[in-house]
Amino acid sequence: MDITTIVSPQCSQVPLFHMPVCAGFPSPADDFIESQLDFNEYLIKHPAATFCVRAKGDSMINAGIHPGSMLIVDRSLAPRQDSIVVAVLDGEFTVKRIRREKECFVLYPENPAYQPVVITPARDFAVWGVVVHAIRTFA
Repeated sequence: MDITTIVSPQCSQVPLFHMPVCAGFPSPADDFIESQLDFNEYLIKHPAATFCVRAKGDSMINAGIHPGSMLIVDRSLAPRQDSIVVAVLDGEFTVKRIRREKECFVLYPENPAYQPVVITPARDFAVWGVVVHAIRTFA
């Protein structure tokens, strides 16, 4: 797993149209920009605790995380029930949905081809951070 810390010495701003885009039948668009969107500000709430990593494999495909997706992970957030996390399990990185069940944690894939993983005390396990965004490229 290749982990890259996000560091941006300058803000990258792009125009933001407040009018939503219809995903069904097209509608006329407004010809003016209502504000500027800073991706750093929008995507990264805790810069000192945030890193990016590329997803590999298809175990989280039904959560919108495809092979090659860029995951933005915040280490300052505590995982909650059903959070998607980057974890280290027995020395290997993985991204899964975490749930507390009875007296243990279970890591759930978002693909029916894969089985959940029960975290027992015998396993070496640590959560590295909570996935806050997944970015996919379409073009």
